[in-house]
Amino acid sequence: QVQLVESGGGLVQAGGSLRLSCAASRTISPFNSLGWYRQAPGKQRELVARIISDGSTNYADSVKGRFTISRDNAKNIVYLQMNLLKPEDTAVYYCKASFSPLNYYWGQGTQVTVSS
Repeated sequence: QVQLVESGGGLVQAGGSLRLSCAASRTISPFNSLGWYRQAPGKQRELVARIISDGSTNYADSVKGRFTISRDNAKNIVYLQMNLLKPEDTAVYYCKASFSPLNYYWGQGTQVTVSS
């Protein structure tokens, strides 16, 4: 079992920044991918950013150039730096750690609210 605990969410004005952290209860090195997803009210959960074991990254088009995902294997933490935040970024942000498409873990989520 793996516990993932997100933190760093909050209320911020449009144009501001937040850094989300996802702390894992075990080493994150073996995971094939680590990602951040978000779910806004009435919408499906969507991928925001993902970092693969080889270091490559994927971003949703809506956040490219504004968000950066990174990992600290020594601390077992995955970060999501969010800059130039927009009201449409408002959502609950979830961390996901995956060994495979059928073997993965979710965190409990952290709320991000961006006011206009």
